Amino acid sequence: MNRTVLRRFPAGGPRGSWPAEEYAHARRTEGCPAEVVMDLDADAFLVVVAQAAAPAEVAAL
Repeated sequence: MNRTVLRRFPAGGPRGSWPAEEYAHARRTEGCPAEVVMDLDADAFLVVVAQAAAPAEVAAL
């Protein structure tokens, strides 16, 4: 499955994954099926959306 990364958040931040979870929640509220995944190699939380389900406005980000 192809995914589009909407935004990256450093895993070492003082709030952990909360900023990524809050961002993903805001996108879901807008109707975008965003989810948070962990990129272990980059030590970052990624907010992603399945490429096939991405609305046109998400692709512009």
